Amino acid sequence: MDLSTALVCLIIGLPLAGFFINGVLGLISSSYRENKPLIGTIANVAVFAPFLIALYLFFNHSADASAVVVTLFTWIDVGTLTVDIAYRIDQLSLLMVLVVTGVGAFIHLYSIGYMGHDPGYWKFFAYLNLFIFAMLNLVMGNNLLLLFLGWEGVGLCSYLLIGFWYKDMAKSDAAKKAFIYNRVGDFAFLIGMFMVFQTVGSLDFDVILGNLEAFSSEYLFWIGLLFFIGATGKSAQIPLFVWLPDAMAGPTSVSALIHAATMVTSGIYLITRLSEMYVLSPEVMLIVSVIGGLTAIVAATIALTQNDIKRVLAYSTVSQLGYMFLALGAGGFTAAMFHVVTHAFFKACLFLGSGSVIHTMEHVGEKLKKEGKEVDFDPQDIRFMGGLRKSMPSTYKTFLIATIAIAGIPPLAGFFSKDEILMHAFSAGLGEYAGSLYMILWGVGIATAFLTAFYMFRLTFSTFHGKFKLPEKVKEASGAESHLHESPVSMTLPLWVLAVASVIGGFMGIPNFVVETFTGQTANINLLHPWLDTIAADYPIVMGKAVEWLLMGLAVAIAAGAVWIAWKMYGEGRVEESDAVVTAKTGVFYKVWQEKYNFDEFYEALVVRPVVRFSDRVLAVFDMKVVDGFVNAVGGTVRLFGSLIRYVQSGVISSYALYLVIGVILVMAMMLS
Repeated sequence: MDLSTALVCLIIGLPLAGFFINGVLGLISSSYRENKPLIGTIANVAVFAPFLIALYLFFNHSADASAVVVTLFTWIDVGTLTVDIAYRIDQLSLLMVLVVTGVGAFIHLYSIGYMGHDPGYWKFFAYLNLFIFAMLNLVMGNNLLLLFLGWEGVGLCSYLLIGFWYKDMAKSDAAKKAFIYNRVGDFAFLIGMFMVFQTVGSLDFDVILGNLEAFSSEYLFWIGLLFFIGATGKSAQIPLFVWLPDAMAGPTSVSALIHAATMVTSGIYLITRLSEMYVLSPEVMLIVSVIGGLTAIVAATIALTQNDIKRVLAYSTVSQLGYMFLALGAGGFTAAMFHVVTHAFFKACLFLGSGSVIHTMEHVGEKLKKEGKEVDFDPQDIRFMGGLRKSMPSTYKTFLIATIAIAGIPPLAGFFSKDEILMHAFSAGLGEYAGSLYMILWGVGIATAFLTAFYMFRLTFSTFHGKFKLPEKVKEASGAESHLHESPVSMTLPLWVLAVASVIGGFMGIPNFVVETFTGQTANINLLHPWLDTIAADYPIVMGKAVEWLLMGLAVAIAAGAVWIAWKMYGEGRVEESDAVVTAKTGVFYKVWQEKYNFDEFYEALVVRPVVRFSDRVLAVFDMKVVDGFVNAVGGTVRLFGSLIRYVQSGVISSYALYLVIGVILVMAMMLS
């Protein structure tokens, strides 16, 4: 076994080993379930060690080197179908591994404190490790089938983690909703995979991308569209995005893991991996951009109206994913992946920060109840918060840093990646194919950038500024301020690490024109495999430096303006009064946004109720009359013959002797005839 094979086995195998150790021992041993330090240590090492290995591989695998494929064994060998358990090492897969294991490791560390009092502690960490294992198969698999195995694996794990507190029916329903919506996209993925195999007779990426001339333009369109439909399910795009906000029912660390670095970025990774195929179908590229831009603006407007701290972040994630698909459709594959990385930093920080706030608010509620006070409030509702920066300085500072980053304020990470996306959209608008539509999408991106900065600072100011609103909202909560406290180090340390990454992460991808302006040299930074740059040349940035600087300045001015407006309205933490002003200014639109465009109600009326009615009136009747009728008829026939034949078994010996004589006579007659 060479070094690459051994390292890949460790990257893939350690999270799986962590799952089996904590899962099996936790299942069979009550004493092991009580040993929480050991459980947490095993789970964290199982993710942090692969991160260090991936870091070594990343810096020892040059950007211009060819991909290394590590084949462990043949999985399927039937007819013309041969599929290996093989893993791909290139800059794209390694980048994703670093994001998954790096951010995932700090989420695991955070979970030690956050889930410390939960009786299902061992099971939770077993699920987390299994989730990381599935995600690593997705991003490292060298063929579509192995990728799909990881794709389905993260779907299963999301079901287990979102519904972790399954005794609460709302949480259980949220898990089922996520699972079902993902199946819709997965069905499209399967059909696309069948079409690929029908054309080239293989599911290996090298074979697929090396034989693109074998695909007709019609096949390229439908395969690209089917894979994109699969991506809309996993990466929460219109029309399959409604499961993601409900996924907030799971523990906050699960929300961070799903929303920041892993499952929801699967669709972006898939399209980037197959980008050489996508650029051959401009029609699909346009569809990707349109759906991405529409999702970005729709989710951003909904986020303006939400009061649940995690739901605001959930719709923010949907919106940012829309940004990434906007970039993909405009040919900005590198920009999309760059935003995947920066988004992982600041969104994980924001979700973990929200968990820290919720942890404290729940603690306040518990303390008040112990004092004999009857308090009833939602610990996730920002209308009960305010003034928390004094009691939670680390959480506040890291949350603020991440908010500045997602708002696109320089020089934090979100500024560079968002700016790259907007420039690719603007450049596509100057192109010959659907230029006017791409220009409209650029405008949608600018509007979304404004809304993002506004609603994120609305969230930050309402949560941490002004005065603590719980005592004035709930009379029995007097003295609640004394119970506010900062979270333990196991929770604040990951926040600081992710906040620092949110500050410096953007410098990994400074645009060339910025570097050339100040240094006269071209930036020599390659996050991804160089073929992405070659593909991106099909959608080149055709603007001059002056235009690029102008666009960058416009984006910064819009974000800064949104922050200023948010400060004027929410700077003192007055969320309800300021929301009333927004409602008055936006009129009927605010109600539409608040009702989330009635997507859930639309699906309820279009799909759920008709299926339920059809099941009750047709399937149930068919089951009772036809299926049960056939079964009952068979049973009745057997019972009838049994009731007749039972008279033969009379128990009278002389009767049996007679039957014996008759039998002998019949046999002899047959022999003599």
